[in-house]
Amino acid sequence: METSQPQDAPDREALYAAAVAEFGDALMRLANFYEWRAELRAELLQEIHVALWRSLARFAGNCSLRTWVYRVAHNTAASHVDRWLRDPGAKAVDIEDLDLLAADDDVERTVDERRVLRRLMTLVHRLRTPDRQIVLLYLEEMDAAAIGEVVGLSAGAIATKIHRLKIALTRQFHQGASR
Repeated sequence: METSQPQDAPDREALYAAAVAEFGDALMRLANFYEWRAELRAELLQEIHVALWRSLARFAGNCSLRTWVYRVAHNTAASHVDRWLRDPGAKAVDIEDLDLLAADDDVERTVDERRVLRRLMTLVHRLRTPDRQIVLLYLEEMDAAAIGEVVGLSAGAIATKIHRLKIALTRQFHQGASR
């Protein structure tokens, strides 16, 4: 059980409030990205918030709050996915919430866009967790240096991985479309 220290409680509360205010939407997107099963998504988001709260007691300012939040969130989400993958019954990721996309008057186009998104997300979900983290952070418009801080790699290594991931995902996407 964690013991609270009165002198750091206001600091942690202020840091947590600032982190949630600035990165709350990104944390929800991250939970959506890692957990497609609606019944477990809220649980993952709660795990992320608890881990973030606990971790802020150790936040010393050696990196930006943004880097700290993303690092904690990604590690928590990766552990969540790894626990699920250890389940012998785990075979595939269910994509249930396609209704998150904005409805369009052109039903045929909307269906096509959903199909494309589902195909892309299926490919991303097949990636190893570290590569999946890089793709998500890239989609969050973080630069290679910021992604490197979160995942613990150099900016050059991240840029190379992003380039390779884009090529591999594009190739796999088009191969699947031609079948």
